Amino acid sequence: MRPNLLRHRLSQDSLADEAEDLLAAGFRLALVAGHHDGDRLRIVYLFLAGYPDQRVELECVVPVDAPALRSLAYLSFPASRFEREMADLYGITLVGHPKPRRLVRHAHWPNHWYPMRTNAGPPPEFAASGRFPFLTVEGPGVYEIPVGPVHAGLIEPGHFRFSVAGETVLRLKARLWFVHRGIEKLFHGRPATNAVDLAERISGDTSAGHALAHCLAIEDALGITLPDQVHRLRALIVELERLYNHATDLGALANDVGFGLANAHAQRIREHLLRLNAATTGHRLLRGAIRPGGVTLQTLPDPQQLALLAADLAEVAELTLANNVVFDRFAGTSVLGTDDARAMGCLGYIARASGIRTDARLEHPTTALPITEIGSPDGDVLARYAVRRDEFTASATLATHLIETHTGPTNYTLQGEFTRTTGSGVGIAEGWRGTIVHRVEIDAEDRITRAKIVDPSWFNWPALPVAMADTIVPDFPLTNKSFNQSYAGNDL
Repeated sequence: MRPNLLRHRLSQDSLADEAEDLLAAGFRLALVAGHHDGDRLRIVYLFLAGYPDQRVELECVVPVDAPALRSLAYLSFPASRFEREMADLYGITLVGHPKPRRLVRHAHWPNHWYPMRTNAGPPPEFAASGRFPFLTVEGPGVYEIPVGPVHAGLIEPGHFRFSVAGETVLRLKARLWFVHRGIEKLFHGRPATNAVDLAERISGDTSAGHALAHCLAIEDALGITLPDQVHRLRALIVELERLYNHATDLGALANDVGFGLANAHAQRIREHLLRLNAATTGHRLLRGAIRPGGVTLQTLPDPQQLALLAADLAEVAELTLANNVVFDRFAGTSVLGTDDARAMGCLGYIARASGIRTDARLEHPTTALPITEIGSPDGDVLARYAVRRDEFTASATLATHLIETHTGPTNYTLQGEFTRTTGSGVGIAEGWRGTIVHRVEIDAEDRITRAKIVDPSWFNWPALPVAMADTIVPDFPLTNKSFNQSYAGNDL
């Protein structure tokens, strides 16, 4: 059963009015998806609100031969970026957009080739067709520092351009999409119940979170209803993913300020958690456990082992913040204010560390869970560290509760036929970085015709340059790690 879903087909003028009303009523714009339907392009806007779960889809259409879309950028910063993405991938002209420059398409992308259109054909030869413009900050003593996209060590590619006076950062511009893989296009034509392996590879460290959101979307579209115990086992898997990633980040943050001892112990704890994942699901990254219509665990984790690891990590975090050098580097560094975080639509631990209440486990639940809400109003590196630390403890407690209250088998496979609904579905999950949203459309042969994916990194990346304003250049590695957003999850 769909949770409070409303859908409206509107004209562009009416859509703008309705969007304004929804935003004023406390909804957030979670997703904008383009669709190529023959001689027209259809745009779907998904608005979400929580407490209780509410979902509203607004649609409008434009002719494919003259696709002009009235921009909603004046209402919403996330809308402005979704629109620029559609302009790059579908060739839609944005009317009234303040900055309609390229977002996804790099300079070597060929002009007038829009890969998400159904008739795009194979990619033509890629050759440089211009330069990506950066705003140049001018003034006495102002200079630029370009960083990336190739970085030292095992890090995904991203270009960062600093405008600096002395060591003070006046402006930071992040340029992404160096790892754009056409993931959404790869879903097209896949059987609805046999594409979760692709969802697991959207962002490798969020395999379970994306698998869950994908499966919920498929089940929503196909009218599949599952027992509560299946949702609880899936919730346990996502908590295991939260645990090993938060442990990794707590160590990496300490390492970025020279406290390598804490990192060594955090990585030791992470390895224990990865081995626990492998024993529980057969895969260190929890792949293969969540699938449409089912879930499979080889065994349940040992609650006592989880408790020991939680106590171990709590001690590492205590020792980290007891180090005066570490504390001084974390406190007051790269503050992201509540108003800025809200305006950009931030999610997950980034939003919670800036005083925003957000958690899809409560706003869009699949099962009732005793969630401990974690947050901080401070918005600095210290707050982002502390939120992860406290979420680790809460997640271990929640996982223990799910283990100890489980009854029945640890695997489930859908039996019998399912009742197909409208052919479109939405899946929402609280991954370890924040809320993940998938929307799918399925044809009469139960094949995916469109998959739209929004990782929380999409919303959180633009907040990094805002937090870096008026900091110093040496703060960047620490700040970037405190955000730790996915390049692959953003670039798709």
